Amino acid sequence: MARRRFGDEARSALAVWAGRLAWFSLVVAALSVIIVRSALLEIQPALATFGAALLFAFFAILLALLSFIGIWRQGLKGLGSALLAIGIGLALLAYPAYLGYRAYRLPAINDITTDFNDPPRFTVTASMRPRGASYPGKQAADKQRAAYPDIEPLQLSVSAQAAFEAAITVITKRKWLVVDARAPTPQRREGTIEAVARTPIMGFRDDVSIRIRPISGGCRVDVRSASRYGIHDFGANASRVRALTEDIDDTVSSMPADKRAPPEPEKPAPGQRRQPQPRR
Repeated sequence: MARRRFGDEARSALAVWAGRLAWFSLVVAALSVIIVRSALLEIQPALATFGAALLFAFFAILLALLSFIGIWRQGLKGLGSALLAIGIGLALLAYPAYLGYRAYRLPAINDITTDFNDPPRFTVTASMRPRGASYPGKQAADKQRAAYPDIEPLQLSVSAQAAFEAAITVITKRKWLVVDARAPTPQRREGTIEAVARTPIMGFRDDVSIRIRPISGGCRVDVRSASRYGIHDFGANASRVRALTEDIDDTVSSMPADKRAPPEPEKPAPGQRRQPQPRR
């Protein structure tokens, strides 16, 4: 019969398994992120893998808490493993908990635009989106108006070409994938940009469409940002549209004076009233 050597103390089995589960959940979560960001598999298996990681993290915390009983009453070793398991578990569960809070506070929409009547279209990225995905319509527009009343078109006192260049500059800095860019021309006065943005952690792909139309004394910039999957974007698309229009405005303001000069106003026809000048 083996004897315990002097000074050797028993270790809590619950604490040991809590630590193992915590590390395993961390590895599974990292694997799911790699799957999503690299597009190795479809989105559903990746989300299922991440869900399993959260489940393992929850059980790791539970085992760690139960191990405290034996550690306290019997003087077992394993306090460090238990605390580490709780730390890893809480770190993994914190982000989903934050998303759950935002889902409770924000409406369940995943398509945000500055123009409800004529949203910028997804032409090239349409083939990348799920089949049948289109702008949700009036119900989504009403929810957007209530939740994000500040999302509105950007009107600039510069030419459509200058606004197009500013938009390209901003998108390049953000390292979005540009899949289509058509500058405004005399034959086709409207400029369009389609790009794919990625969410910070999981790397989900969201589609962005920018439309630039010349108006009297300047141009109008409309933006649309839509998630490819799910019915709730947790406010990500609204934040993206808001930040994008602000950055385009700032980029235009920092342009040289000759590029920022507004286009020559069109002469109104006899008897036609002049349109008011746009303001930024």
